[in-house]
Amino acid sequence: MTQAYVILDRDGVINIDSDDFIKSPQEWLPIPGSLEAIALLNQHGYRVVVITNQSGVARGLYDLATLDAIHAYMHQLVIAAGGHIEAIYFCPHGPDSHCNCRKPKPGLFKTFAEEKNIDLTQVFSVGDSLRDLEASWAVSAQPILVKTGKGLQTLLNNPQLKLPIFDNLYDAATYIVST
Repeated sequence: MTQAYVILDRDGVINIDSDDFIKSPQEWLPIPGSLEAIALLNQHGYRVVVITNQSGVARGLYDLATLDAIHAYMHQLVIAAGGHIEAIYFCPHGPDSHCNCRKPKPGLFKTFAEEKNIDLTQVFSVGDSLRDLEASWAVSAQPILVKTGKGLQTLLNNPQLKLPIFDNLYDAATYIVST
């Protein structure tokens, strides 16, 4: 049987986003219900992966060891809520980089699909920004927009969007497990 996956963006979907960047585990604060949403997805047979831009590394705001500590803290809180994140894929490059991994480019989605040998057309991808949605569309994944983080602004700037839209990750997870 094929494994079912859900891709989540990190900042603004799982945790509260900050224009000043999340630079330490202490600054990483889960959005209410997001940890429980991951647990709900897991309970219904979905494996969760995170694909996130982390340009704070390129900007010198934190190093890879700090990013690892932030992700270890996130894993700890998700486990405490009864969930599990299988993998985290991140782009450490800045917005002016010519890499293929920074969303809206689909490089990390393709890497994930190759490593797990999966068809992305069967994968939901939850984000809060247009670049999250664009990366999903580029690989024919099934994008979902949440209104947390930059989501409400994304919706206001792009009222023509035709895709599932939810208030938060928990509502999106409830939708995913009911499909």
